[in-house]
Amino acid sequence: MRHRVAGYKLGRTTSHRTAMFRNMASSIIEHERIVTTVPRAKAIRPYVEKLVTLSKNPTVHNRRLAFARLRNREAVSKLFDVIGPRFKDRPGGYCRILKLSKPRLGDKGERAIFEFVERTPRDDAATEE
Repeated sequence: MRHRVAGYKLGRTTSHRTAMFRNMASSIIEHERIVTTVPRAKAIRPYVEKLVTLSKNPTVHNRRLAFARLRNREAVSKLFDVIGPRFKDRPGGYCRILKLSKPRLGDKGERAIFEFVERTPRDDAATEE
């Protein structure tokens, strides 16, 4: 029975798992879309959504809490300057997981796209010129 067992361990030690969550959260904030495995995406989703909820209220205290979680100054600044205001009116559900049909080559692991629901529009007009 799995009573009172919460969260995903992903076959890693605690320090490896926290480092992986920090790196993946920084990557999703920086690139706004990453390709990863389905269990990792499901594990990182609450981590990232709590950070976005923090960034909706841009106080110094919330910035320090986000920095304690991420340990990446550029990611925290983008989180509070770009992503937080974008989701100001949304009450939750900032991320989505899209499963891909092709598995990973090495171990046939299920792959998924983990992205924000609303993304920053790209300047296609600038690239056409």
